[in-house]
Amino acid sequence: MIEAPRGHVLVVDDDEADLDRTIRALRERGHTVHAASTASAAIDATLTVDFDVVLTDLHLGENSGLDLCTELLRARPELPILVLTANTTLTSAIDAMRSGAFDYLLKPIDADLLGLATERALKHRHLALEVSRLRHDVEAARGFEGILGSSVPIRLLLERITRIAPTHASVLVTGESGTGKELVARAIHARSGRANGPFVALNCAALPHELLESELFGHARGAFTDAKVARKGLFLEADRGTLFLDEIGEMPLRTQVKLLRALQERTVRPLGSATEIPFDARLVTATNRDLAADVAARRFREDLYYRINVVSLHVPALRDRVGDVRALAESFLARFSERQDHRVRTISPAAVGALMARAWPGNVRELENAVERAVSMSESDALDTLDFAEDAAGRSEPPPPLASPLLPERVEDLITADEQEWRYLQHVLAKLGGNKSRAAEVLGYDRRTLHRKLLRASKRPS
Repeated sequence: MIEAPRGHVLVVDDDEADLDRTIRALRERGHTVHAASTASAAIDATLTVDFDVVLTDLHLGENSGLDLCTELLRARPELPILVLTANTTLTSAIDAMRSGAFDYLLKPIDADLLGLATERALKHRHLALEVSRLRHDVEAARGFEGILGSSVPIRLLLERITRIAPTHASVLVTGESGTGKELVARAIHARSGRANGPFVALNCAALPHELLESELFGHARGAFTDAKVARKGLFLEADRGTLFLDEIGEMPLRTQVKLLRALQERTVRPLGSATEIPFDARLVTATNRDLAADVAARRFREDLYYRINVVSLHVPALRDRVGDVRALAESFLARFSERQDHRVRTISPAAVGALMARAWPGNVRELENAVERAVSMSESDALDTLDFAEDAAGRSEPPPPLASPLLPERVEDLITADEQEWRYLQHVLAKLGGNKSRAAEVLGYDRRTLHRKLLRASKRPS
């Protein structure tokens, strides 16, 4: 025989005799019962005790049990509430159900009917909690819109995304390179009212000034030499959706002025056109720079900074969420094993421990690359510490710049001009903390030339 469920029950009734009878009947069935004689006392009680069921009289002196029902369900939508009343009219029953009541019982209360109704409400409550738990487990396994992890920093981030996403506020996502800032932007889009609209992304550091403006705002036909056809630009492509601008701190000041005007006026003017075109796109930006410091140094416009930073979200570095390393590594393992048709199924406990002990300066992106490389090279069905030895030794990093003098003295040390250039580019970038704008100045290149050289060098054979 299945034992009837028992729970914490709150009974609200201003009739002392009815209150005592209801409490006695519930306690005889093994429930823990609390009592309140007013609506305000009932609300106060729910702030300190996580009740499973509430029973309330329809009339509470000057207050209505239906108003109490509405108030409690606003804070606790999953809470089953039983309304008790001596009024036998159909209207009162309909009003009770419309207010969100789980069930409706007539006074004088029959003890058996009260017990059955309370047990049904408890089963409903337990089922709702189980569904919520399973939904949470599935979401944690699949990732929250692709964001994997259950550590405290990630849970706090996901809670903020959930609160912020339905609003129209512009969001600035900060965090180190490789932490997953674009995933956060996509999660904001997916959880917003614009989810059915387009998500359009652009890396501001990937284009020189002239092309960046054309990409953002569009251009008219003939606006410049290669403008053979008109282009509407990303602001208009993202209409009724979300525009994500990554590495916003790399945007030239001239473009920042035009971006600020577009955000203030909610219109864009394509290059070579005199027409202002309205747009309806939410802006989400991201940076791995300290924009506040850039504002102080006048490398970034203060008025634009406050325009894009209505709400800020910080994505934690992987070293600050070590507890997520295993889940991330196993997710990457499953993906790459399937993609590469390898029979690699698990990561050994020793390898997991080694991965958790690593600093991961490249964050989640570096971990992803390490797992992909290990799956590609492994000849076993399980990854072990040796499969990650190459990454741990740093052999996957670009070759270090040559020590001074830069020109090798010995014949056997001679290298190609392209390799020499690549190493010097890496040397300059390392010295300048990865600041491509400053590196271009030091090297005597414009940003477009530096980008082209880095792109070409990254495709060189290793």
